[in-house]
Amino acid sequence: MNYELLTTENAPVKMWTKGVPVEADARQQLINTAKMPFIFKHIAVMPDVHRVKVPPLVA
Repeated sequence: MNYELLTTENAPVKMWTKGVPVEADARQQLINTAKMPFIFKHIAVMPDVHRVKVPPLVA
């Protein structure tokens, strides 16, 4: 597996961030976003992830 997997109530978060620090606030924001009922399959996270003041665009 080339990614870190965060499990949530709805969809998992697949993080391709090996060796890259991810801010705790960004990680929590991703978990909260993944819990939304309209997220399909999973959320993909790239190494340049950071917390934003508005909901992030996710793939």
